[in-house]
Amino acid sequence: MTGISVVFVTVGKEEEGLEISRTLVREKLVACVNMIAGVRSIYWWKDEVCDDREWLLIMKTRSALVPALQSRIKALHSYEVPEIIAFPIEQGLPAYLEWVLESTVSRGDA
Repeated sequence: MTGISVVFVTVGKEEEGLEISRTLVREKLVACVNMIAGVRSIYWWKDEVCDDREWLLIMKTRSALVPALQSRIKALHSYEVPEIIAFPIEQGLPAYLEWVLESTVSRGDA
């Protein structure tokens, strides 16, 4: 294990995705965010099938920061229950993984 995770978050508006992404990078809770447009989400919500366009945010961060990141995303996000899913990274280019560590706050600093 590398101590680094990838976190997926969906948003319903591009502007919201940009604001969340910039805030999290500025606060050093994530090293970077990739925004993917054109995601179509079909899901069950409040007794009906929904079909919406969304943006997928792919975030890279320290695994130790995931709980703080979840709290911050919930505070910034417009959804009642935002998708926040984290996966640990098992391997990666060492220089990239080091950059993620250098670009985020350590747990004691969060």
